[in-house]
Amino acid sequence: MAITREDVLRALSGVTVGREGTPLPQTGRLSEIVVDPANRVMFSIAIEPSEAKAFEAVRQAAEMAVLKIGGVKSALASLTAERGPAPAAAHRHAAPGAGPGGAPGAGPRPGPALPGVRHIVAVASGKGGVGKSTTACNLALALKARGLKVGLLDADIYGPSVPKLFGLDRKPETVTTPQGQRIVPLDGYGMPVMSIGFLIQADTAMIWRGPMVQSALTQLLRDVVWGELDVLIVDMPPGTGDAQLTLAQATPLAGAVIVSTPQDLALIDARRGVAMFKRVEVPILGIVENMATFICPHCGTASDIFGHGGARHEAERLGVPFLGEVPLTMTIRETSDAGRPVVAVDPDGPQAALYREIAGRLWDNLSGGSPGRAAPRIVIE
Repeated sequence: MAITREDVLRALSGVTVGREGTPLPQTGRLSEIVVDPANRVMFSIAIEPSEAKAFEAVRQAAEMAVLKIGGVKSALASLTAERGPAPAAAHRHAAPGAGPGGAPGAGPRPGPALPGVRHIVAVASGKGGVGKSTTACNLALALKARGLKVGLLDADIYGPSVPKLFGLDRKPETVTTPQGQRIVPLDGYGMPVMSIGFLIQADTAMIWRGPMVQSALTQLLRDVVWGELDVLIVDMPPGTGDAQLTLAQATPLAGAVIVSTPQDLALIDARRGVAMFKRVEVPILGIVENMATFICPHCGTASDIFGHGGARHEAERLGVPFLGEVPLTMTIRETSDAGRPVVAVDPDGPQAALYREIAGRLWDNLSGGSPGRAAPRIVIE
């Protein structure tokens, strides 16, 4: 039996919002409703950040209503928030218990989205091909080398790189917890690692629309047994699109690290990445200049193939920290391709030392600030 959008809307009409009891589909808060071929239903409910606590009951009721439709395999509803004023419809249909104008009464903001995880840090880039995933992987291992408890999440749904970087090609196990089925991350050199690449064939093309990507990202974050972590490094997809906004808005990010190569073309996109995170009020913890200089493996001569110092100057211009630079070397390329990250396999080498220096500056910037901004609570059943 195929489930239609109309079936879902009829079920959601029994879920009401606000004192007036407005049916959820009439509030203007619903996103596009996605029903995949396996009859899994996914949608989101637009809220203001301050409404997250009040709307959690609405979110749960919406999921339960959809699950009662015959043939539905699973239902995933999430709360999403845009920074700044909410749509007029959201103000007209206030949150349960809301005061004038739709804002709930004063009270504590929602706590961390991932219990036990102290800081969530996004490693991002404005464009692909700048070595962001390699940087994220080695930064995570460098933080671990400082004695911190660190995890790594590969959030690139369309092009996951972490399975290759860590040489992992098996599927993770699942366990039953009081909160339901949860995924046990794989072990990457003593560090919990999770990627959509562990769940699909390596040559599978992920032809998904925005809501499905949002659902997958949410599940990778919240359906994984991360345990107690000082830092969770999130290897973000390149660019500034829907996936990036989903993570920035639905996760209490402590901050973001921007990776760029030195040339002007990459710096233009790095600028966009900085602007996006500032727009959603995520602190910029620093910029890393990758492939700063090519070191010839035969004669040791340094060549500035992509220029040099561009990211440092951009950081100064934007008023954000500069964390350091990593040269373009055969060692980093070879160890990455072999699934043996240089920080793990050559901890005493010069490349590992550079990543440890960058990780040290990142940790100083991170531990000196707040543990992360509050964000809407999204619970995956």
